[in-house]
Amino acid sequence: MRKLLLVIGCSLMAIANALWAQPLSYYLPDSISYNPSIPKPADVIGHEVGEWHVTHDKLVMYMKALAAANPQRIKLQVTGTTYEGRQQLLLIFSSPGNMGRIELLRQQHIQLLQPLNADKLDTEGMPAVVLMGYSIHGNESSGSNAALLAAYYLAAAEGPQVEDLLSKTIILLDPSFNPDGLNRFANWANQHKSKNLVADPQSREYNEAWPGGRFNHYWFDLNRDWLPAVHRESQNRLKYFHDWKPNILTDHHEMGSNSTFFFQPGVPSRVNPLTPVKNQELTGKIGQFHARFLDRIGSLYFTKEGYDDFYYGKGSTFPDMQGGIGILFEQASSRGHVQETDNGLLTFPFTIRNQFVTTLSTLEAAKNLRVELLNYQRDFYKQMIKDAAAAPEKAFVFGDNNDPQKGKILAQMLTRHGVDVFALKADYNNGNQRFAKGKSYIVPVPAYQYKLIRTVFDKQLQYTDSLFYDVTTWTMPMAFGVPFAGVNAPQPQLHGDRVSVDQPNVGSIEPGTASYGYLMDWKAFEAPKALWKLQQRGVQVKVAGNNMQFIMDDSLRNFERGTIIIPHQTQTISAKELAKIVADIAATTAVTFTPLHTGNVTAGSDLGSRYMQKVTTPNVAMLVGNGVSATDAGEVWHLLDQRMDMGTTHLDLAQFNRSDLDRYNTIIMVSGSYSSINKEKLKAWVDGGGVLIACEDAVSWLAENGLVKADMKRVAPAVDSLMKPNYFAKEQIDGAQRMNGAIFKADMDVTHPLCFGYTGSTVDLFKTNNVFLQIPKNPYAAPVKYGSNPLQSGFITRQNYAALKNSASVMVQTSGEGRIILMADNPNFRAFWLGGAKLFMNAIFFGRNIDAASARAGEE
Repeated sequence: MRKLLLVIGCSLMAIANALWAQPLSYYLPDSISYNPSIPKPADVIGHEVGEWHVTHDKLVMYMKALAAANPQRIKLQVTGTTYEGRQQLLLIFSSPGNMGRIELLRQQHIQLLQPLNADKLDTEGMPAVVLMGYSIHGNESSGSNAALLAAYYLAAAEGPQVEDLLSKTIILLDPSFNPDGLNRFANWANQHKSKNLVADPQSREYNEAWPGGRFNHYWFDLNRDWLPAVHRESQNRLKYFHDWKPNILTDHHEMGSNSTFFFQPGVPSRVNPLTPVKNQELTGKIGQFHARFLDRIGSLYFTKEGYDDFYYGKGSTFPDMQGGIGILFEQASSRGHVQETDNGLLTFPFTIRNQFVTTLSTLEAAKNLRVELLNYQRDFYKQMIKDAAAAPEKAFVFGDNNDPQKGKILAQMLTRHGVDVFALKADYNNGNQRFAKGKSYIVPVPAYQYKLIRTVFDKQLQYTDSLFYDVTTWTMPMAFGVPFAGVNAPQPQLHGDRVSVDQPNVGSIEPGTASYGYLMDWKAFEAPKALWKLQQRGVQVKVAGNNMQFIMDDSLRNFERGTIIIPHQTQTISAKELAKIVADIAATTAVTFTPLHTGNVTAGSDLGSRYMQKVTTPNVAMLVGNGVSATDAGEVWHLLDQRMDMGTTHLDLAQFNRSDLDRYNTIIMVSGSYSSINKEKLKAWVDGGGVLIACEDAVSWLAENGLVKADMKRVAPAVDSLMKPNYFAKEQIDGAQRMNGAIFKADMDVTHPLCFGYTGSTVDLFKTNNVFLQIPKNPYAAPVKYGSNPLQSGFITRQNYAALKNSASVMVQTSGEGRIILMADNPNFRAFWLGGAKLFMNAIFFGRNIDAASARAGEE
């Protein structure tokens, strides 16, 4: 038996070694001839496609070499750079005749969006526009490696078939949607590859170190960023997408190694209701081309299951609200170079070939369906004119009178999608809502982006399915924590200056004499950034635990809890130096400073009161590593580093047990499992006065390990009254109980330090977990909790909703001299949930100011 296993093992290894370096003929159609003057991939990158994982620098080298070799067919653009400085490229391929008038053709194509010009266009004579996008998840690298082949084919292939394709299409090729992640993964796979290939799935080659190459620099899933466009890679990509508005966009991914190959359409019942039926019909027609091409090479595939077209922030769904067709491809991943799977040996070249073959099938579909695709896009925008005219809202207003910055960030997000956003020219009242001039914005409902406006502002409560591949709602003003309202009639008189994305953030110093010091408004989104800068320059500050009223310029001024107090008396620097520091910070952050000439108030607490507490400079460590959610950690990293300009230690779990924790006064635990850390060491650190902030599953871990006293509400067993339980239905019934993501309104105790800076008594939070905290007996220990009717938008099962109602979203406990802040939800979801960011920043800056008695567990 042992001898037989040895023979089989040797045979598998021989097969693997025979397949690891395939020639170009393995991939390319054999009926096509190729221009010998065009460099092949191996001529530039130094190895055959699939022999090694291509690194991003070699990918860029090859694309530039192709563009230089065949400028008649190729135009190369550097569209921007990533956080790590890697170039993002776009290659435009078409026939020499089309390339000679490429800008004219682009402008002509964009006229499909314009109703006055669209009917004049002869779509019979127009090329279709196809955007081929590869490997937005960096460790799903068969896509970017297939881009080498796609680019070579489009540059070098010759003959009537190719000339016909190039004359009837304009092909935009982005070889790497995620350069930083791709390079991280390529280095991992290559450095662990053996000369004698090892197919064992347990080998290190196939098991990346945390956080892996899936994400960008900030450990963010860029495939969820098409709509919010938080990250620079997405912002750079959107520029050319909206410049061209492609008819088809392909999004090449990978999935589990034991699967096969997926292409859309996905699950029919989980299509976004704003997506036209015709979109799915065309997706199905395109899918027939994929099936035929994959049949030719004998590849297994599936469709209409597993994946859906619901969340508009994904690459394969985003085009669906732009008159285009988004196509998702999911290839079983070899993760390294060859791996044992349920379907036999899966080689890296095989995965690349499937991605390349479906690139060709997409292009064939675009050529054959060209006129239908163009007409569909024209009709799509014509229909949006009717939809916009029939809509009750003719505009939307939004803005926070107390914190204009969040509204500005939302306005800039919309402008990245070509939406016209204007500063509000005059105050506007909508019922009991007041939107202030200069602090709010108005968006006239545009015909050509009507669906995008709807998906940004609409709430969603009705669904035809209970299973979702991604989140079930994403109402953006609620995410940003910005009040908004629909306007039922055009209001051009309210249109002020048009918003642009490059408007700088500038604060202000109010007029007056600062003989006593300054006050800083904590309601501003960037107030934590300003506070950090003050502390880094040695300024001593206090936070107001009570409201204050002063006489200023013969009028009464009210300052709420959370206001930052910067008195001269406590400083080690001169008044002149302090004035310069305040001026510098006001020039670069959107905060307001008020000069103060007295510490005496007419109401509330004087500045020498015990309610005015010192704010200790936070020294923050976030636990990271195996078991920790990389995306949740990345959201915190991005918030602190990019938005708040704060440095943070990333403390690996493997390093925790031998680290000097006395360096930190704040530790963050995002969602994850922390079984490898020394629990006694963590408890001792908290008992010594540390502030521990735990979110989502980290809350459950702390409770299960006895580090906090928190009771979890139990969820009733999953049942479905519409479906008789059976073996096949079990997956659907159980899957529906997953909290994919919905929005809930939570009640806040605005007098609590964790709620400083919020002007309303509620906050909208996003929940993607099944952590339901019982409200503690101590009434002061749960400053944020859900009431009896918290659902604002999204899907939740009856069982989960029953557990969520009347539960705690945020709890605080004491442990020795320290504080533990439990957040059942993720206040920083996908780096655009700005409405919850202040909760998180308050925990960092004010956690140690929370009164101990208010946080003792079990007390009445």
